Amino acid sequence: MYRKEDPRQLSFGDFYLPFGGHLRQDNRWVILAGQIPWQQIEEAYGQRFSENNGCPAKPARMALGALIIKERLGTSDRETVEQIRENPYLQFFLGLSEYQDEPPFDHTMMTHFRKRFDEASLRSINEAIALRAVEGASGDGVVPAAKGKDEDHNDNDHPCPPNKGKLLVDATCTPADIAYPTDLSLLNEAREKSEEIIDAMHAPFMGRSKKPRTYRQKARRLYLAVAKQKKPHPRQIRKAIGQQLRFLGRNLATIARMAEAGMLKGLGKRLYRLLLVINELYRQQLWMYENRTHRIPDRIVSLYQPHVRPIVRGKAKSPVEFGAKVSISLVEGFSFVERIGWDPYNESCDLIEQIEQYRKRFGWYPESVHVDKIYRTHENRKYCKARGIRMSGPSMGRPSGEADVLKAQKKLERQDEHDRIPVEGKFGQGKRRFSLGLIMTKLAQTSEVAIMMAFIVMNLEKVLAGIIFLLCFAWRWLLAGHDDTGGPAVWIMKTRTPAMPTAA
Repeated sequence: MYRKEDPRQLSFGDFYLPFGGHLRQDNRWVILAGQIPWQQIEEAYGQRFSENNGCPAKPARMALGALIIKERLGTSDRETVEQIRENPYLQFFLGLSEYQDEPPFDHTMMTHFRKRFDEASLRSINEAIALRAVEGASGDGVVPAAKGKDEDHNDNDHPCPPNKGKLLVDATCTPADIAYPTDLSLLNEAREKSEEIIDAMHAPFMGRSKKPRTYRQKARRLYLAVAKQKKPHPRQIRKAIGQQLRFLGRNLATIARMAEAGMLKGLGKRLYRLLLVINELYRQQLWMYENRTHRIPDRIVSLYQPHVRPIVRGKAKSPVEFGAKVSISLVEGFSFVERIGWDPYNESCDLIEQIEQYRKRFGWYPESVHVDKIYRTHENRKYCKARGIRMSGPSMGRPSGEADVLKAQKKLERQDEHDRIPVEGKFGQGKRRFSLGLIMTKLAQTSEVAIMMAFIVMNLEKVLAGIIFLLCFAWRWLLAGHDDTGGPAVWIMKTRTPAMPTAA
C-alpha cells in the first residue's frame, strides 16, 4: 500500500526544531534537495504499490533520499540511519516536517529501498538531473529533443541542425565483493554447502532414518593438502579438482534420491536456491575438467552471486575483474549511464547507440566524439564520417608527408587525449570516493541500483560544486558594496535553486 505524499520542497519556517533556531538555507543538503525531481520520483515510485492492500510504505523521497545519503557519506546501512537520526538537515532532506530524535525507519529498510528501485527508474532520474544541469551549464541553450527538436533528420523539410558539443565515451568494470575464484576453492565451497543441504533435508527425519554418508572429513583433508601449499603443481591441482568433483557428485546424487523420497520439503528458500546454483556449477566444472579447459559460457564464479562473470580487461593491476561492466557518456562533466551488463561485451558496439542517445537528448549530433582505441573500428568511423562527427585519435591511412600538416595532426591528437581525461577521472572519482570500487550488495538488481546511485550522487556533487562557486562569487559581489537589487547574486538566487540564501 502506498499513500502519495506532497513532493513539494518544505519551507524553512515549517520545519520545527524543538531546541530552537532555524535551518540555514545555504546548507549543502538543503541545496541538494532543490536539485532532485521529487515529483517525477513520486509518480514512478507509487506505481509499484497497491492503493488499498498492505501496510503503508515509506515515501519515495525518504527511500531515495536515504540511498543518496548512504552513497554520499560512504556509510553502512546502520550508520546511515544513525546519521539521519542525529542530523536535522538530513531529516529535512528526507522530507520530514520537524526534527525527531527517533530514527524514521529501521536500518533493515535500506535493503527494501534498494529493491523498490530498478536500473530503468534510476536512469530516468539521473537523466532528469543531468539534463537540467547541462542545460544550465552550457551557455548555448541546450534543450532536450523532447522539447521540440525534430526527430527525422533525413527529411528535407526538417534539416539536421549543426553538430554541437563534445561526447566522451568509455566503459569500466565495477568489481563485486567476492573472493578471487579458483576451480578448487569453488568446488570445496559447493561440497560443504551440499553437505549442509543434506543435513537440512534429513533434520525432520532424525531418529527415524539413517543419515546418508558424505565423507566430509576426508574431503576436507584432501582439499587442505593442496590448498595449504604455497605453489602446488598443476598436476596436484587437477587431481584435487577431480577428487572434489567426485565428492560433490556423490552428494548431489544423494540429494536427488532424498528429493524423490519427499524430503525436499524441509529445505528452505535460501538452500533451495543454493542447490540450483551448485548443480549448474557442478555441470560446468565437470565439463571443463573432462575437456581440459578453463573456459565455458556463463561461468559461475560465486555461489552467492551467480550473476557475476569474469571480465578480461587487460589491465596491469588486475587483468581479470569480476563484476558488472558499465558504459557511460560524459557531457559537460555530467554522466549518463548507457548500459550495465554482467556478461562480457565489446564496448565499441555501443558507440553508435550512444551517439543516437546524445541526439535524442539535445536535438543534434556531437561535433566530436572522444574515445580510446577500442572504439575506433571501421564501422564506427564510417558512421561518424557520414554525420560529420570527428572521432578522436589518428586518422586512417598513411601519415601526411607535409611537416606542417603532420605537426597539426599530432597537436590535435594530443588535445583529444587531453579532452578525454574527464571520463577517466569520473571513473576514478566513482571508485575512490564512492562505492564503484567495490560493490557490496549481493543481488543483481540491488547491485545495479548501487551503481546507478553512485553516478546520480556524482552528478549531484558536480551541481552542488557549481552552485557553491556561484554563491561565493555572489557574496563577494555583495561584500564589495554593490547594489543587491540587480547583481549576479540576485540572478543566482532566482535561477539556480529555490533554496538559496537571501541577501542580508
